[in-house]
Amino acid sequence: MENLYLYIVILLAILAIGDLIVGVSNDAVNFLNSAIGSKSISFRNIMILASLGIAFGAIFSSGMMEVARKGIFNPSAFTFQEIIFIFMAVMITDILLLDFFNTLGMPTSTTVSIVFELLGAAIVMAVIKILASGEGLSTLGDYINTTKATQIVFGILLSVFIAFSIGALVQWVSRYLLTFHLGKNSHWKNALFGAVSLAALSNFILIKGIKGTAFATSAYGFLGDRTINSFLNDESLLVNSLNVLIWYVVSYALIRFLQINIFKLIIAIGTFALALAFAGNDLVNFIGVPIAAFQSYEAWVSSGISASDYSMSILDAKVPTPTLFLLGSGVIMILTLWFSSKAKKVVKTSLDLSNQYETKERFHPNAFSRFLVRLFSGIGSVINKALPLKWKEKIETRFTLLPTKNQEDWTDDAPSFDLLRASINLVVAAVLISAATSLKLPLSTTYVTFMVAMGTSLSDKAWGRDSAVYRVAGVLNVIGGWFFTAISAFTVSGVILYLFHIGGTVAIASIFFVVLIIVGKNFINHRKEKQTQKLEEIHLKSNSRSFEGVIKEADENITLVAIRVDKAYSLLIEGLSTNNIKKLQKAKKVAHKLAESIIDLRNNLFFFIKNLEDSSLEASTFYIDSLSHIQDIGEDINYLANISYDHVNNNHSKLKLSQIRDLKDISEHIEFILQGSINAFEDNSLAKLDSVLAKKDTIAETLKEKIDAQILRTRSTETSPKSTTLYFNILLKSKDMMEHKINLIETFYVNIKNLREIS
Repeated sequence: MENLYLYIVILLAILAIGDLIVGVSNDAVNFLNSAIGSKSISFRNIMILASLGIAFGAIFSSGMMEVARKGIFNPSAFTFQEIIFIFMAVMITDILLLDFFNTLGMPTSTTVSIVFELLGAAIVMAVIKILASGEGLSTLGDYINTTKATQIVFGILLSVFIAFSIGALVQWVSRYLLTFHLGKNSHWKNALFGAVSLAALSNFILIKGIKGTAFATSAYGFLGDRTINSFLNDESLLVNSLNVLIWYVVSYALIRFLQINIFKLIIAIGTFALALAFAGNDLVNFIGVPIAAFQSYEAWVSSGISASDYSMSILDAKVPTPTLFLLGSGVIMILTLWFSSKAKKVVKTSLDLSNQYETKERFHPNAFSRFLVRLFSGIGSVINKALPLKWKEKIETRFTLLPTKNQEDWTDDAPSFDLLRASINLVVAAVLISAATSLKLPLSTTYVTFMVAMGTSLSDKAWGRDSAVYRVAGVLNVIGGWFFTAISAFTVSGVILYLFHIGGTVAIASIFFVVLIIVGKNFINHRKEKQTQKLEEIHLKSNSRSFEGVIKEADENITLVAIRVDKAYSLLIEGLSTNNIKKLQKAKKVAHKLAESIIDLRNNLFFFIKNLEDSSLEASTFYIDSLSHIQDIGEDINYLANISYDHVNNNHSKLKLSQIRDLKDISEHIEFILQGSINAFEDNSLAKLDSVLAKKDTIAETLKEKIDAQILRTRSTETSPKSTTLYFNILLKSKDMMEHKINLIETFYVNIKNLREIS
């Protein structure tokens, strides 16, 4: 039996490694968001700073491991066998949940997940014990640390509103004082901001990085035989005042004499500080449970008592975590940070929601987001009317965005926001976390950092009339995911614990195997998705400023559209011919991606025209005409893919053999047009375009013949209204699609011919 528990501890160690990987992938957004979003530091340097922070934080995190041991339940109320089952249920649930959120690219809280997993598993085990002993449920408080659990829940919920409000307020005041023209401010003003920010960050590093370590509890002669903790508590006013003064002198000297950008320094130190805090405090969320299990196993083995009788009161005592475990965890976290693509996906969600400029909105508006936007827009209008005109004009000048977002800057490397907002995101989050720590109030670092970023975005007018409903919907989605995390963590952990109780070893092995399959499948699907995006994702361009440049881009865009339409149409015909729902589903996906890319192109129309050279009126006309034809083609193939998928998915009658033959015949003609245009554009050959256009009458006549033939069949032999309707729709929409494609080619043909004649 001893070997069974040894195997469970080994499994927990494996789960701990997996949890570290998925946990870092999720929580990296906490400390990478501001530096990456502002593009103030190279990505390599950001990762180095974050890695150093994680390394120091991991070494200093020993004191936080007590949360997993006794923060949620009373260990003395459980036996070793019960505790080990609780820990196993918690770790399995944690990996499943975090991997699920990482796959979606949604930031969630590892603190909330571990707390509610411990709570769910411990409550279920306690109820099992209570029912077995005949005690009443009123004794549940003997098993669960209800005071601490309640404090954690309310503290986390409260932190969401506080972080958002304070982030919004500090950002508004700072922006009003410093504006977007940071380089035009006086040295003393930027130095003062730097002093306050750097003092807050250094204080944060002291509290989060040192207070939880063994060094902080040792007495030192140079502190008057006081510990670091007692000195910081007793002399907080003196320490903070000197801190600000020293940093003001340093900041002013750096700005005045070395011409160093103080905001970049704040962002660098802030990134290090939050990474340190993440590792120092959140490491318990990933390895706290396995370490507690390992220490429990060691104590049980040396006791000689059976697993079902050995009380786990030993977990009530403070036991230091082996440094080797902390170092190993730090290495895994750093490697994950550098190589995890899912971490970048989670960071992107936060950056998209706080982007200062036009960006592709990831979330769709809902009724609640529209209601909130209308509500606060109304409140804003009332306040705006009440303010004197001079005040409004003054405020407007302070919040005028610098016109640096030119068309050529529309790349993935463009900053999402400026250095001031990035600095405030880091400083406010650090201050709130350190304040809560000093007051011993529990909170989630993920919730705080995310909500601060959202609050600063609101104040900085990143959520304008054109983007507010999308951004608010995104925030609501993320917050909804947080509640889902808590409920799911509690429920799933409890269910798994109960399955362990009734199934024993078989249940543990089976569930562990299922988890490996799920996580492995998600990993493989994510890799496939990345490869597919690299190979197939369409990037329709609209960056040029001259007529010649627009023509060249149109060449590439038309080729890309033709490739995607050809693929979707081929899948569609093949799927209908064999009644293959998977082929049709893939056709629908390809058509949908094309439609999204066309929407992006259409949304850039205003900026495209605005940035064109004055003499390029023809380019604007050509661009609009081409975009209209491309949009029509996208709508046509999207419609065909949807109706074909719905027909087969609803299990309607199959198309007849004669109809399938006709569709394949039409498909060959359409493929000739599409492939012919692809070859012509790739070879930059007007002669090949001539041959493609020469076929338009033949194709139009073929489509007319098929339509006429189907009309005759319908009147004489056709019996299925659903398949007949589908077939007619495909014929008519294919006809429209070919006309739009021919029109697009002709538009390009005429313009390129004129351009060459001029040249």
